[in-house]
Amino acid sequence: MSDWKDMYDFSILRELRKKAALTIADVSERSGVSQAVISKLERNQNVAELETVYKLGRVFEMNPSDLLSLAESRSAHRITSTHHEHSGFHFEEIRYGNVRCLMGKAPKGARVSRDEIHKDDYEVCWVTKGRLAFYLSHEKYHLEAGDAIQFDALLAHTYEVLEDCEILVVHIQKEKRF
Repeated sequence: MSDWKDMYDFSILRELRKKAALTIADVSERSGVSQAVISKLERNQNVAELETVYKLGRVFEMNPSDLLSLAESRSAHRITSTHHEHSGFHFEEIRYGNVRCLMGKAPKGARVSRDEIHKDDYEVCWVTKGRLAFYLSHEKYHLEAGDAIQFDALLAHTYEVLEDCEILVVHIQKEKRF
């Protein structure tokens, strides 16, 4: 089994503290966590208890889960893309956390509008080859290679290929709502 030091690195606290122009004493006073505990965490000599994470998170105006996420040791996460087709579009797709990326190819005349699959996301479409028309409510845009558009994916929208094209579509989940 992995040691906690392989999973969490609380030295991020030092970076947060310095960015906020606070001393260890300031963080201790605001959080109620002892200076000794904060110092050990900043040197990654100790793992924080949940109550400590909660208290320290409040000092830096973040949820405990956000602070834990920052402290989580980073490692690579390899996945394999999935393939799907719809209305003449051929997509390769990957998903990581709050991001969904689709590389698409479509011939002239293909048209897609699948509002039912969208969540509360922002969407970015970047045309890397060819041309397409983009429709959003009462708006219409002609996009060529090198052009991109960003919008709220919950809004009804349609892509219509004007010239064989390749696109990159990125869905980014909006922040959680309380």
